[in-house]
Amino acid sequence: MTSILLQPEQLRLTIQRLAHELTEDGLDFKHTVFIGIQPRGIKFADRVIDEIRRLYPGEKVLYGKLDITFYRDDVREGIRLANQTSIDFSVEGKTVILIDDVLYTGRTIRSALDALIDFGRPARVELCALIDRRFSRELPIQPDYCGRAIDSIVTQKVLVDWDSESVILLEGA
Repeated sequence: MTSILLQPEQLRLTIQRLAHELTEDGLDFKHTVFIGIQPRGIKFADRVIDEIRRLYPGEKVLYGKLDITFYRDDVREGIRLANQTSIDFSVEGKTVILIDDVLYTGRTIRSALDALIDFGRPARVELCALIDRRFSRELPIQPDYCGRAIDSIVTQKVLVDWDSESVILLEGA
């Protein structure tokens, strides 16, 4: 059984809202960078960044992509193919906003924090997640910006389907 968490129009509005939330407190674009987490967070991050650039056409928005493959604690479960990291700016002393699609156990974000430190020491790190599976956390990590928080159980899976532009909750996955 499946249920739709966000339909295409809801997803579009959620991305717009998050872009506004990320910038509403007078964001200093010179001291703030955005980093999408490979692989699944990138499509969401691309859309959020596109919306921010639409809202602030004259601003230089620093956006990078971070691969966490070799920072994961479950890499021993099998050989993984690495994704590309593309961060061509310094994170030293900046506010870094990590962007990912689904926050579940917190382990992906922990891996991203470990990987991020290889690029310098940020002044602050914030997290933007499209979906927060809030009662499934294994680590004390919470989003600063959240599209939608849901209650789910271990046997369920959240699928962000960019082909249909929807977010689906799969039962018994």
